[in-house]
Amino acid sequence: EAGGWLDKRGGARYLWGMTKERKRDFALLLAATFFYFTGPMSVAPLVAGYAGSLGAGEALMGLAGGLMNGVSLLSRPVVGNLADTMGKRMLTIGGAALMVAAGAGYLLAGAPWAVLAVRVLHGLGFACCSVSLSTWISELLPRERVAWGMGLYGMMTAIGMAVGPAAGVFIYQHVGYGCAFVTSTVLSAMLVFLAWCVRDRGEALPAARTQERPHRLRIVEWRVVPVAAIILLFAMPYMATQAFLVPLAEAEGLTFSVGWFFPLYAGVLVVLRLGLGRVFDRVPFWVFLLISVGCTAGALAALTVMRGFWMMALAAALMAGGYGIMCTVCQSTAILLARPGERGLANGTYYIGIDLGMALGPICGGVLFGHAPLAWFYPAFLLTLPLILAVHA
Repeated sequence: EAGGWLDKRGGARYLWGMTKERKRDFALLLAATFFYFTGPMSVAPLVAGYAGSLGAGEALMGLAGGLMNGVSLLSRPVVGNLADTMGKRMLTIGGAALMVAAGAGYLLAGAPWAVLAVRVLHGLGFACCSVSLSTWISELLPRERVAWGMGLYGMMTAIGMAVGPAAGVFIYQHVGYGCAFVTSTVLSAMLVFLAWCVRDRGEALPAARTQERPHRLRIVEWRVVPVAAIILLFAMPYMATQAFLVPLAEAEGLTFSVGWFFPLYAGVLVVLRLGLGRVFDRVPFWVFLLISVGCTAGALAALTVMRGFWMMALAAALMAGGYGIMCTVCQSTAILLARPGERGLANGTYYIGIDLGMALGPICGGVLFGHAPLAWFYPAFLLTLPLILAVHA
């Protein structure tokens, strides 16, 4: 049975039963996952405001916030195929190097168009790292442990997704944009170092080299498209919250620090993912789906009436039970649906959904923030929930 860290019959036994070299590689890849997400996420809540400080309007601010993920989306088909045909270490280091260059590029941007150009670079690097790292980790695990292992991967991305924005907002508020961008650059440089230290090169599986048409570029894994559509719709409310939580709080005159939303979200998600270690491999997809839809609805309702810290904490906890849990469930499902040697393509398809949600969330948020009453911002995203149920049906 698959279990959590403390279950001697399950996940922990499998992890500590691996060879010393494989344990080392697994730990390094989990650490690398933290830095891969923390770097770009540390600037995610700042980019819209930074573009605005350089003269961008509301719509352009929203575009700057979502462009990185839009670029990632367009590059997913190529990156997904590369992950199945070349070494994961080479692809990860290349993507991390692009993110290092992007972090430095923000410091040199002097106009909104320059910020958009840097976001393109950041998006390319982010796409390479997301597919290569998740595929790399999944290939270290047997099929019956995939959901457990991807839960740990998802836990590290959740921590990075929370620590990154919180650190970025804190540094910006106390030092300024420049120091926040330097921090992002250093975090991405740590990813380069950790990926280089992994001994397993993540070479392509033999099945990926012996397909009937090995040179044909496949855009998506069609079996995974419904899963990608579901995670797209879950991602939109979260990413809109991430991009506009600070501007909304300032516009509404809230006096408490909304930056705590992200570490609270991460803390609850870590507890949930560790506590549900063996459940991820046992409970049907639809059960998680219904629970997460309810949690997301509650989170959006709490954010709508939020006027104090504890309501924000409730919203963060519910968002962890919604978008946070479904990231793990959808990704492990996508991997299990993949054909042998095509986990990279399946991961790429899953991330297409993530990228669309991450791009459309801030863009829709920018339109709402600029042209609708503030009270409509979060309720508008409730429209995603019946669409999720329709896709699953």
